Amino acid sequence: MKNRLILLLFVSLVTLRAAPKPNIIYIFADDMGYGDVQCLNPERGKIPTPHMDRLAAEGMIFTDAHSSSSVCTPTRYGVLTGRYNWRTHLQKGVLWGYSEPLIDADRLTVPALLKQQGYKTAMVGKWHLGMNLPVLEGKPIMDGPPDSRKPKRTHIDWKGEIKDGPVDRGFDYLYGISASLDMAPYIWIENDRFVGTADNSQPTKPAPGFKKDQVLPEIGRKTVEYIEKQDGSKPFFIYVPLTSPHTPIVPTEEWKGKSGLGSYGDFQMQTDHVIGEIMKAVDASDFADNTLVIVTADNGCSKAARIDRLEAQGHFPSAHLRGSKADLWDGGHRVPFIVRWPKVVKAGSTSDQTIGLTDLMATCAELSGATLPDNAGEDSISFAPALKGETIESTRKGVIHHSISGHFAYRQGKWKLLLAKGSGGWTSPTEKQVKKGAPVAQLYDLEADPGETKNLYESHPEVAERLLKQLESDVSRGRSTDGAAAKNDVAEIELWKSGK
Repeated sequence: MKNRLILLLFVSLVTLRAAPKPNIIYIFADDMGYGDVQCLNPERGKIPTPHMDRLAAEGMIFTDAHSSSSVCTPTRYGVLTGRYNWRTHLQKGVLWGYSEPLIDADRLTVPALLKQQGYKTAMVGKWHLGMNLPVLEGKPIMDGPPDSRKPKRTHIDWKGEIKDGPVDRGFDYLYGISASLDMAPYIWIENDRFVGTADNSQPTKPAPGFKKDQVLPEIGRKTVEYIEKQDGSKPFFIYVPLTSPHTPIVPTEEWKGKSGLGSYGDFQMQTDHVIGEIMKAVDASDFADNTLVIVTADNGCSKAARIDRLEAQGHFPSAHLRGSKADLWDGGHRVPFIVRWPKVVKAGSTSDQTIGLTDLMATCAELSGATLPDNAGEDSISFAPALKGETIESTRKGVIHHSISGHFAYRQGKWKLLLAKGSGGWTSPTEKQVKKGAPVAQLYDLEADPGETKNLYESHPEVAERLLKQLESDVSRGRSTDGAAAKNDVAEIELWKSGK
């Protein structure tokens, strides 16, 4: 009997180790607010999103997921490295289309980690993390300042090799663009080469055949094409950073007028449609049951969506949350996070556990059977247990938020401390608009006050001090998880941007 039990245990362990690793599809919307998904905002959301709603019904909604920043580039850095962006030289703001790479060559990324575990890796969409573009001999990359959103003249070698982009940071295949669609250059990139040529004398002019309103549907088509080529012999990871509903807000002709809420509503509906097309390809495959699909966003809805007009029509892009893109308030960084994995995730389930987008790294490590080295994923914990309805085992004390201007906030349990007098971003009152004599910081009890309306900073100094000390520790140690102390890339990180 004893030998039989040992044999059964051995067989179980072998079976567990031999279990096929899940395919992972990470669909990353751009500037999509928490309330822009109908099922997350049923009372105050007016934009139909049937495909994301279906994904949620067949999978799990995380109600307390946060981007590591309330703007684009820094969040993308966190997703792919499991590390906060402000540990690098990028202390505020974003990169541009011609920027040099933010991810160091020796920094482990999610796709590089998964490649080590036998995965095929691909990216289709918007990079926005910098790359070294080829230039004509003896020329600077552009006339004037070396890093501009819209330069007057560039000196790009359109036939040259692009270096330190996605294919040098872990991806086997790339089809995408260097940054946002409101930043030149406007030209497709495949692997390490431009697709065609653009005009250096007119950098803001799209390359021949490149149409901004066709970028979103092309991302969808290329993603579907990649999925349809997979035969299930090897697991795959595909990262799909969409260009929507970010500016320019350019729904194609067939989507104009669909929402009745203006072009932003139409573009969000088209975004949902593209996600639906990707899901059709997964469902038509032989590996749908063991494919983990994640749909999320890099930050909250942008002011460019004309939030005031949307709210006047009954649609609230941030749902019940305060603020929007660029802000420290939750509307800036609490994002939709929907997962489906039929083999593991219970349909129609919900998790209210707090997670961050930096957590993809540790999660992928656990799901693929990898062990993270000490010098990787310093701010990442695995949410894999939550997918099975279990409690996440976190060595991280809290989650750090960051705004466009570099202001910090710290979240631990129900408490949230903001080292800012106002939004820390674009929503009024901004730091410059706050009235004289206002508290130097903000403290909110999110259980009692999810809309962050009652500042408890002066009435609960002991809580504020406890959270501040933990934030200071997480910053100075070079990591927020257990492990050997690490180093930030910069000598000093300023926590109090508005003064204390």
